[in-house]
Amino acid sequence: MTRQEQRQLFSIFFKIGITTIGGGYAMIPMMEREIVDKAGWLSKQEFLDILAVAQATPGIFAVDMAGHIGYKLGGVRMALLAAGANVLPSFVIILLLASFFHEYKDIQLVEYAFRAIRPVVVAMIAAPVFSMARTAQLTRYTFWIPILAAGLIYLLGVSPVYVILVAGLCGWVYGLLSSRRP
Repeated sequence: MTRQEQRQLFSIFFKIGITTIGGGYAMIPMMEREIVDKAGWLSKQEFLDILAVAQATPGIFAVDMAGHIGYKLGGVRMALLAAGANVLPSFVIILLLASFFHEYKDIQLVEYAFRAIRPVVVAMIAAPVFSMARTAQLTRYTFWIPILAAGLIYLLGVSPVYVILVAGLCGWVYGLLSSRRP
């Protein structure tokens, strides 16, 4: 990557880190728009592949996404640059808020503000779910898989770890079986 592209990569992930409320999943649409649509550094399929790997990687999802994207674009150095840029705004903001929050936490207006943010966060997390469903090319034969996974986790209290492990095993077996078909 050129110096200009490195600065652009830092700027993109810094902007994403400072403007997105709601965690890693809320950042997905902005990452896709900036990295895939505007910069054209990755295809939609490459982005979806990185998304899948980042979900399976231990750690903070947004940092994993930034690191994987940076690595794909320019190796370890770009991975550290992208991840650092993504974390820097949150680190500074949390540091500042933590130093003042204990003085203002009992003010009613502050409590109302935190309550008002919750529905926005839910909407920001829901948006990438629909985007991923389109990119993953769900069909009438496969749409039941995410519904079943969500039901197992939410309704029956099954650990997401088990759902991911079983889904990975099923995908591996399906891949083996479908590669043997003529």
